[in-house]
Amino acid sequence: MTRAFRVAAVGLTAALAMSITACSKPASSGAGGSAPSVAADKHLNIGFFGFAKANSFAQAAWAGVESYANQHNASATFLDSNFDGPTQVNQLQDAVTSKRFDVVIVQANDGTAIVNPVKQAVAAGIVVVIEFTPVGGRYDTADPQVPGTINIIDPPTVNGVGLAKLGLDACKTVATGACTVAYFQGFANYPLDTARTNAAVDALKAGGATVISNFVGGYTPDTGRASMQNLLQSHPEVNVVIGSSQALEGATPLAKDKKIAFVGNGGSTQAFGFVADGTWYGVYDVPEKSEGAKAAELGLAKARGQSVPESTVACTALTTFNCLGTKQTLQGLTADYSD
Repeated sequence: MTRAFRVAAVGLTAALAMSITACSKPASSGAGGSAPSVAADKHLNIGFFGFAKANSFAQAAWAGVESYANQHNASATFLDSNFDGPTQVNQLQDAVTSKRFDVVIVQANDGTAIVNPVKQAVAAGIVVVIEFTPVGGRYDTADPQVPGTINIIDPPTVNGVGLAKLGLDACKTVATGACTVAYFQGFANYPLDTARTNAAVDALKAGGATVISNFVGGYTPDTGRASMQNLLQSHPEVNVVIGSSQALEGATPLAKDKKIAFVGNGGSTQAFGFVADGTWYGVYDVPEKSEGAKAAELGLAKARGQSVPESTVACTALTTFNCLGTKQTLQGLTADYSD
């Protein structure tokens, strides 16, 4: 590994720390808008507007929401939009009209389309918690983009820089000089994925890597397998592959006879296993069950008149390793969900 590459990688570590710190915003007595406080002993209702019931990541968040609600005098309901942005918009609008929920937790499928119904919910006095995905036009911050909301976010650009940090560290294990890194984007032309991809690619290049980023890996083993086949045909020299953990589950078997390091995005049971046995170098691990529970905690606390932070960066609040999961940092931990 060249000295320039090592120095650049150290710089990226500092940049990651600065980007995470810049996303934090301290507690404010006004966080959560003008929702009226209620008696501590009143039973409250939470609506969880998750990505999809069939999605393991959303199910992990839901498990955290439901568990916390059941233990704190509240009930929770999962409203399934099945990854469809317009459906989720309609569901939230209906919830505002019916006044069915005291707290809503929004895991946005489309962070721009959902802005207006989120504003309507805040105006109606409903406590709104934005969980995981930013709501608004920016993907580089955990700060509220809709006034009055509470936000616990993994900013996509911070995610991208974190993946790049893991990727550059992985380079040191498989390359003695120049390192070629393939980055599999999740969905093509999806704003969140585009922001994450651009942040990762820029950080990888700044760290000295040669980057291949014209493959869409998707979020299933089948799409990952197809992308890996195409990658190996056109770029057999690749040293490191980064992509969604689901995609890499399909890609990994194709590289069994090659010296390639993998970095996954998503801390599933399967991903933890690959890291533990050395098949993958690392994984960007957001503890999503814990994040769901924290979202419920923040929402219920605000509804009951307590002061809560208006913005929280998930990786700094819920992990001691900024979500940068390696064999060392994940030792003794259990994944929040299974793919």
